[in-house]
Amino acid sequence: MSARARQQELPPQLQKYVETGEALIAEPFRGITGGGAVPPGLFPLRKTGVSTRQITDAARHFVDSLSEPQRERALFPLESDVWRRWSNIHPFLMRHGISLDEMSTGQRERALALLRESLSTQGFKTARDVMRLNELVLAITGSRAEYGEWLYWVSIMGIPSFDGPWGWQIDGHHLIVNCFVLGDQVVMTPMFMGSEPVSASEGPYAGTRVFQTEERQGLSLMRSLTPEQRQRAIIGTELPGEVFTAAFRDNFEMKFQGIASGDLTTMQQRMLLDVIDTYVTRIRPGHSEVRRNEVKRHLGQTFFAWMGSTDDDSVFYYRVHSPVILIEFDHQRGIAFDNDAPSRQHIHTVVRTPNGNDYGRDLLRQHHERFDHTKADHTH
Repeated sequence: MSARARQQELPPQLQKYVETGEALIAEPFRGITGGGAVPPGLFPLRKTGVSTRQITDAARHFVDSLSEPQRERALFPLESDVWRRWSNIHPFLMRHGISLDEMSTGQRERALALLRESLSTQGFKTARDVMRLNELVLAITGSRAEYGEWLYWVSIMGIPSFDGPWGWQIDGHHLIVNCFVLGDQVVMTPMFMGSEPVSASEGPYAGTRVFQTEERQGLSLMRSLTPEQRQRAIIGTELPGEVFTAAFRDNFEMKFQGIASGDLTTMQQRMLLDVIDTYVTRIRPGHSEVRRNEVKRHLGQTFFAWMGSTDDDSVFYYRVHSPVILIEFDHQRGIAFDNDAPSRQHIHTVVRTPNGNDYGRDLLRQHHERFDHTKADHTH
């Protein structure tokens, strides 16, 4: 059955979700903004001095392992809108690329090698743990159409190159990673990671747990605030139904809210940087330092916002927002499990690059301005 036919059989609510997604994807990409003018020069083309050879080699090895019919499904033009067609829900809604589930063992290993070379050791572990917990949901629900360790789709955009622009994406339930590569520059947003449940107490993956650090650090920072600081940080008491910049929110307008970094003590600023580091260090070493330095240059324009309570067992939402990074954390209601209220057993996180550089789009725009790709003999 085709994807379109499957979508036509969806319940009305999901049909509406797809229709809304298609309409938002059709909008020209602008990026997440604060509602005002985009500051110039946020993401310059430059040499980082950090090699991307391992990522490119891993992508080439993966592509080489595919059959011709598989390549036709896995490879896309660099500026294809498939970048923006990721979704956290229902494996068959908008999936593209080739699924890990249908790959041979060797092909799957090469796909995972691409993920491993792009992420840090901890980042790769978190990604794989999300996939393993998705297998646990399959064991609990029995829904093979929705859950499983290998129900993730891999796509390659452009031609993996050591100097020209290209990228890749993995897309599936609770795990979406976008990776744009240009020379030795890397952009790894949007990156959506979540899980329900967030831990396994039995079965082959017993002991697996995700997002404990993200949860603990956010709560610790909020608890360190004085009553007056908390008044500024809290922007609501009820949690949102979803993080604000999930799928199809590439052009979302998000005002700067909460407490500014400049209104934090030195210790609290360190705690804020610790929160940021936990998300930034999902990226491979070297490029995570590049990203951290980018964020630190804008620390004075960084805001921390909170929704919910601060008790030991409270559920909550927080975000860190600056001109160059947006991080969201949210406790969610049950989807695979039957709980209508948010719980600590269902977490969503997302990392974005505001002001036009999600998917590396601002770098790509500048690259096209510098190099005329309409000429066959253009060089980088």
